[in-house]
Amino acid sequence: MGILETIKDPLDVKRLEAGELPALAAEIRELLVSSVAKTGGHLGPNLGVVELTIALHRVFDSPRDPILFDTGHQAYVHKMLTGRAGQFGTLRQEGGLSGYPSQTESEHDVIENSHASTALSYADGLAKAMVLRGETGRTVVAVIGDGALTGGMAWEALNNIAGRKDLPLIIVVNDNGRSYSPTIGGLASHLSSLRMTQGYEHVLELVKHNLAKVPVVGTPLYDTLHGIKKGLKDILTPQAMFEDLGMKYVGPIDGHDEAAVEAALRRARDFRGPVIVHALTRKGNGYTHAENHDEDCFHGPGPFDPLTGEERPKPHSWTNVFSEEIVKIGGERDDVVAITAAMLHPVGLAAFAETYPDRIYDVGIAEQHALTSAAGLAIGGLHPVVALYATFLNRAFDQLLMDVALHRLPVTVVLDRSGVTGDDGPSHNGMWDLSILQVIPGLSIAVPRDGARLRELLAEAVRIDDGPSVVRYPKGGLPADVEAVGKLGEMDVLRAGDADVLLVAVGPMAGICMEAANLLDAQGISATVVDPRWVKPLDEALVLAAAAHKLVVVVEDNGRVGGVGDAVARMLRDADVDVPVRTHGIPQRFLDHAKRAKILSDIGLTAQDLARQITEAVARRSQVMESHPARLAQPTD
Repeated sequence: MGILETIKDPLDVKRLEAGELPALAAEIRELLVSSVAKTGGHLGPNLGVVELTIALHRVFDSPRDPILFDTGHQAYVHKMLTGRAGQFGTLRQEGGLSGYPSQTESEHDVIENSHASTALSYADGLAKAMVLRGETGRTVVAVIGDGALTGGMAWEALNNIAGRKDLPLIIVVNDNGRSYSPTIGGLASHLSSLRMTQGYEHVLELVKHNLAKVPVVGTPLYDTLHGIKKGLKDILTPQAMFEDLGMKYVGPIDGHDEAAVEAALRRARDFRGPVIVHALTRKGNGYTHAENHDEDCFHGPGPFDPLTGEERPKPHSWTNVFSEEIVKIGGERDDVVAITAAMLHPVGLAAFAETYPDRIYDVGIAEQHALTSAAGLAIGGLHPVVALYATFLNRAFDQLLMDVALHRLPVTVVLDRSGVTGDDGPSHNGMWDLSILQVIPGLSIAVPRDGARLRELLAEAVRIDDGPSVVRYPKGGLPADVEAVGKLGEMDVLRAGDADVLLVAVGPMAGICMEAANLLDAQGISATVVDPRWVKPLDEALVLAAAAHKLVVVVEDNGRVGGVGDAVARMLRDADVDVPVRTHGIPQRFLDHAKRAKILSDIGLTAQDLARQITEAVARRSQVMESHPARLAQPTD
């Protein structure tokens, strides 16, 4: 039996002899590689925190001492050391372990933390609660890194933490120099300089050792030097940045030296106030293919061959099409610039960066700054394209509303991974954007149904010069192109039918709607299928089309509340068209992780489910019409 198999609780980690820890670390890395090779997941970040996490659980008493990870994708080792190693083969699989901390999995997962730069705020509140409740002997630990310190919210929290000297709070800066790829910005450069500088504590120890030997004046002189240590720190290391905030600083420490990390954490714990422990780690450490992977050190690979490091081939994706098209647009328009929030490769901007290196801006994990910086670029005469995962746009809503839309600025936001994403769980489903964006005046939203339409609509979006635009598409491989058979205004008619049902297919739901329409035919129900292309503002032609049908059905890959279906119903009400509207979308709840296709099936967004529900709705509608008082009052022959 291996050592890891004996770990059922953090207490088991504490019982190990120091000499057993290297073997434990090796077993953890072996399990990380073998499991993620099959399921995909965040490999590089977790390979880098093995010794650090072991040290955390040897010093602190989880869950009595809450350990918070920022971002939560660094918590795989924590899961293993809290009794879940035996389940690790189920990582990111339906019914298995989440790829992030999860309160439903374990009492050791205090928060579900997969949006970066939040852990310090959680920790601030938790530590204040402990003080207020008189709970002594407990410590809150926040592990922040992998780019999360580039987020403004983290610094807002630091500012508040520094104002309280009594908080039992330790901040571990896991400094690997990267988020997805090498971290960009002034803070990243500052931390890099710390890696190259010997700590001032060593100099003080040397001075103390030698001066103590000098009779009479030795000790007073040392005290004088110690009194001006602030100046010494400024000369020898830039770590004064942290202590200027009012917090004690320990480090930098080799994050792969478990004994050194453990010693530093014990000193920090015993201080009983806010302390920053600065650990230098290497993303992908211990797995050669990750260490040598220049793009992102295997930050989040899909399934791969653990022997060669080769990922399984992926189909041509929505992201690939965007990547190709934005490079083409960049060649046609030198005013187009691109912004990424620490996700150059995942959102498909790497080719643009290579082709136009002076027109790409990586702002770090700082979506709010990204949008307002884009506003400044637009005021300066450029057309910024901001590429994000849909779930992360939520964080920059105010900036899009008040800094971009209020000024009617030409900024295009491209939302990857919209709708159901699946494997990464509830925090990553991009199911909110079509709802929250409906309230923004002057914003235009395009939802392409296939690769051809993504190219068309992206080109149309960057031509809008009197306000912001959004183009959103899902994760994964491209569906087959669905060609239009006609036009209604600017909408595409995908299937012409009789007056029974008007199916409004929002973007990638077009294929499912076409299948559902064919199934409805077998039930004697004729459906017209249209793709609005632009769902905000909706085309006025939709009013006439709806009035010519008995039932309108909107199908969208977004939450049912406040999305396109609600916008269609509101439009028809305003036009005094009383045709009933049914919306089929994502239920307003946090969805457990599973494959996208499985989730769509579970929530009723399949062709068969739609056909069945529409058939039932038509039947109910027919019964209502048959029993309507006006019909009953008609004379009979």
